[in-house]
Amino acid sequence: MHKKFPLLLFLIFNSLMAVAQHNGQITGRVITSDGKAAPFVSVGIKELGMGQIADEGGQYRINRVKAGSYTLLVSAVGLESQEQVVTVTPGQITRVDFTLQENAARLQEVMIAGTKPNKFAKTESPYVSKMPLKSLENPQVYSVVTKELLQEQLVFTADEAVRNTPGIQKMWEATGRSGDGGSYYNSRGFIMQSKLRNGIAGVVTSEIDAINLEKLEVIKGPSATLFGSALTSYGGLLNRVTKKPYEKLGGEVTAAIGSYDFKRISADVNTPLDANKKILFRLNTAYNHEGSFQNEGFNKSFAAAPSLLYKPTDRLSIHLDAELFSSRNTGKQAFFFYFPAAALGATRADELNVDYKNSYTGSGLSHQSRSTNLFGQINYKLSESFTSSTNFTSSHSFSDGFSPYFYLVPDDVFTQNPADAGKANYLARADQSTGNSRSSMWEVQQNFNGDFKIGALRNRVVIGLDYLRTNSNDNFFGSIYDMVPLNVADFDYSTFNRTTLGAKYASGAPDFTYPIVNKTDTYSMYVSDVLDLTQNLSLLAALRVDRYQNKGGKTGGETMQQFDQTALSPKFGLVFQPVKDKIAVFANYQNSFNNKGTYNAYNAANPAEGLPTIADLEQANQIEGGLKLDALAGKLQGTISYYDIRVKNILRADLRAPAVASIQDGTQLSKGLELELIANPFAGFNAVAGFSYNYSEYVKADADVNGRRPATASSPYLANFWLSYRLPEIAIKGLGFGFGGNYAIDNKILNSVSMGEFELPAYTIFNATAFLERAKYRVGLKIDNLTNERYWIGYTTMNPQKLRSVTGSVTWKF
Repeated sequence: MHKKFPLLLFLIFNSLMAVAQHNGQITGRVITSDGKAAPFVSVGIKELGMGQIADEGGQYRINRVKAGSYTLLVSAVGLESQEQVVTVTPGQITRVDFTLQENAARLQEVMIAGTKPNKFAKTESPYVSKMPLKSLENPQVYSVVTKELLQEQLVFTADEAVRNTPGIQKMWEATGRSGDGGSYYNSRGFIMQSKLRNGIAGVVTSEIDAINLEKLEVIKGPSATLFGSALTSYGGLLNRVTKKPYEKLGGEVTAAIGSYDFKRISADVNTPLDANKKILFRLNTAYNHEGSFQNEGFNKSFAAAPSLLYKPTDRLSIHLDAELFSSRNTGKQAFFFYFPAAALGATRADELNVDYKNSYTGSGLSHQSRSTNLFGQINYKLSESFTSSTNFTSSHSFSDGFSPYFYLVPDDVFTQNPADAGKANYLARADQSTGNSRSSMWEVQQNFNGDFKIGALRNRVVIGLDYLRTNSNDNFFGSIYDMVPLNVADFDYSTFNRTTLGAKYASGAPDFTYPIVNKTDTYSMYVSDVLDLTQNLSLLAALRVDRYQNKGGKTGGETMQQFDQTALSPKFGLVFQPVKDKIAVFANYQNSFNNKGTYNAYNAANPAEGLPTIADLEQANQIEGGLKLDALAGKLQGTISYYDIRVKNILRADLRAPAVASIQDGTQLSKGLELELIANPFAGFNAVAGFSYNYSEYVKADADVNGRRPATASSPYLANFWLSYRLPEIAIKGLGFGFGGNYAIDNKILNSVSMGEFELPAYTIFNATAFLERAKYRVGLKIDNLTNERYWIGYTTMNPQKLRSVTGSVTWKF
């Protein structure tokens, strides 16, 4: 066989040479009217439907073109196309240059407004470090879901946007309840919610409509130094970056319909309000209606986000905007666990006798929720080196109505017959309502930014002052409604409805009431400096001083004591770029903390009583290192990092008197690996991919969970990807396709000695889109959960997720 190998190579070589002799090559350069390179424009052959994207220098090359005469087309979004006739000669290189009518400044403006080749790539963010820093300059890890990706995937909610980021898993649906209603996610083993908007407080307790979402930033790790502890978690934070007004009339109107009676109408309208374009206005608004994949359930919502920008001078701008969310919906089904896994006779969700499509309720068990966020920002350029940014926010939430929930009941508990133990064929149906619940936040934040040199060393500095007030006046109450058999043919589950539950509450007091009434004030000051030691080496150092004042109040039947506490939160980072603007090696130390209030410490004089004590700060410290990449003229971006987070001063039961006393010496460990790649390997094709592994463990905790993974730590392995291809402009203009998905390994939502182990099975979800975009319209189609997989998410709960859905949309642009 090996003797024939040289002959085979010879035949292949001659075949390739024969093909090459019958083909030619077209090459050239595209420049602007002022003689500068025109990067990233499309150059294609109309008759063959093939082409290339010009590189950073405006150079292009189209290989293996059959001999003949063709029309060469140069195009880009927002530019007038140019054509030239070209004759290709076998075995020859034909050179064709183009000069665009636009100058370099105009082309740059067009490329920013249009579609860049690596359209899913992150750009610099002024929010992650509260100063403009490129990703390669920033020692912190973060991911960005761009507007291009949101648009291509037909993303209508922030929940859908989050699935594009590595290491983030949705844990709990939004309930809409004031005080705790927003969706819960997990990052690096810790629970977090979306509480920030443009870097300051902007809480939404219902599902967050994406109508005003320009991009979503997911900032990783303990981040209290710059963002405080009230709005972040030890795993990081979600920052919603919103759409801003611009200087011309424009916008779009979109209508969408889909599975489960989905209907949506939205609008984005922008206009200058004066001839000098100093007053700009933009309104984003949407109405949404969706049924349920189960036999009962719905969500009706309305969102409006007006925004006004006034620029009286080149130095001064005033920005006022608002977010108004209103919804009426039934809560998504959630199963809680009040009995050990062994008593239920199952260790996995798919082993339980539960009908995936049955809501186990009747009609009308809904609630109303509202979130109102008002914002103001005054930016002033103090000098060429210093700017001032003054920010105000007022955030208010309201909810009122029913929130049904369920838990499985072992047969022997229901029948009182020990012989029925070890299986669960009964369901407890219950409710936890909110009655006129309200919560509010007010924040004032002043930032001074500087970019200056001391000697030869460049400093980029932010000095900030922050005041945050929270005011909770939430009223939770509820009752167990009944217990019913599971999946009995013709059983009438509709008896659990708005009328019957309302009658139960009218007939007597609920089983429990749980008011939360509390006020807190937090006064903070922070400073951060990025110091360029050399062109390739920079150092970040930051510190926060935080004064927390809890005014006391009531939690359930307990009186909350008043207390004050001061915290210091440092942050350090180091970035070395062995290849400037291409490769960065980074390391960071980050900190966060929590004010835990009071607890009962062990009282040696009277062990049965406990000793009221103000808890020390619970502290999380992260050490992280990794590599960032921005190569091939921006066509390949990536981050790989390893982190180690250790949380200390966790409260746990004191073994000397565990029934009444706690001790503050617990420890939790979370460490892992995260990888993200964003690529544009060839013209029209874009890809996003992520992978994460997280190891979490209680290393010093209550005996019930010590040495185990926390039940709130999510799936250890997660992966996500999205592949997108847009046909060349000379084929079917504006036509493209997308395909992607998410993978999560088994997730233990029970993991203790007393409750045993129970897990939600691993899942792989695929999604796909097709779209056609032209200057005046856009048509889109998406299929979510393509394989119709049944899967669950959970935050110590089991929540079934939506089955396959198909959605179509039409957008008119003006």
